[in-house]
Amino acid sequence: MERLQAFKFELQPNGEQAQHIRCFAGSCRFVYNKALALQKTNHEAGEKFIGYVAMAANLPLWKRETGFEWLKDSPSQALQHALKDLEKAFKNFFEKRADFPRFKKKGTGDSFRYPDPKQIKLDQANGRIFLPKLGWLRYRNSREALGELRNVTVSQSGGKWFVSIQTRREVATELPQGGIVGIDMGIARFATLSDGSHFDPLNSFKKHQQRLKRYQRQMAKKVKFSKNWQKAKAKVTQVHINIGNARKDYLHKASTSISQNHAIVCIEDLQIRNMSKSSKGNAETHGKKVAQKSGLNRAILDQGWGEFRRQLDYKLMWCGGHLIAVPPHNTSRTCPACGHVSGENRQTQAKFECVECGYENNADVVGAINVLERGQRLLACGEVAQLGSSAKQEPAEVS
Repeated sequence: MERLQAFKFELQPNGEQAQHIRCFAGSCRFVYNKALALQKTNHEAGEKFIGYVAMAANLPLWKRETGFEWLKDSPSQALQHALKDLEKAFKNFFEKRADFPRFKKKGTGDSFRYPDPKQIKLDQANGRIFLPKLGWLRYRNSREALGELRNVTVSQSGGKWFVSIQTRREVATELPQGGIVGIDMGIARFATLSDGSHFDPLNSFKKHQQRLKRYQRQMAKKVKFSKNWQKAKAKVTQVHINIGNARKDYLHKASTSISQNHAIVCIEDLQIRNMSKSSKGNAETHGKKVAQKSGLNRAILDQGWGEFRRQLDYKLMWCGGHLIAVPPHNTSRTCPACGHVSGENRQTQAKFECVECGYENNADVVGAINVLERGQRLLACGEVAQLGSSAKQEPAEVS
């Protein structure tokens, strides 16, 4: 079985290298935004979408434009890949998987990629990597990058630069361990399994919310873009990074535990974007219970259900298992004993009591049992709606 996996490390560039990295990321951002502006102008004129090949033909012209000669200093393949990223963003938009592409802003998602492995050299014994137009760079070598090197992505987060080294290797196909289980996602309980066990929520954002508010108030009082404003903004950014790192660590541990102990996992195919939509309404039609819905949306997004499902998908594949998505409607309102469906069955957030046969259990456990039963029916009918695998693209993030 072929496995593509990325290993992420913190870079330790010197001053000159750090300056070049910032310039390369800025050049890729400029090319992306210039191409996006061209696409929008072309669309408004009623013309067809410009593909990557036609758009890439503009790169030599842009490099020769007066005032843009500095584009020549950046790796050409990194600039080309920025155009490929834009084409992918439009493809996701056309297939209704994402919103219309937006212009990139400095300091947000700064990154660039070296797609050609022949131009890259990796010296793991000495903890360094050679990248075109940057030379040898040191990195925090916390673990071995296994497999044949395929490409390298340099990205920025919280004022630090990181390198993601994607590799390819052949691994033995593993036999899955354990049986089949259903999972009900929630807020009071992050994940409840059909066997009665559950994972408590981390609520990473909620734990840091007050400190984040304090830092945001301090930043709001500063003159925008002043030195003090930048210092205050750095504090806000660091809190967000801490929240994300804690959530990601928790999701990795939970998904690893489940994937290693179960061969088949049935999970609700939740439409998280629809579930977390704002209820503010508009000037003509005002929303109802806006504050309550806002708090619910915040709690839903704090759980990281989408990332959890993505991790379960590829980790189960690595372990030889499968992930099955089932329709989520009425999973916590259906009695697993008699099949009676009613909103009155769920007495409270946690208590389930069937009004038809009197069956009692925790509402989240009932939901997980129903998810399991639906997954088993799909398996029996051969109509398994297996989630799209992202195993081949998964970055195993380490620092």
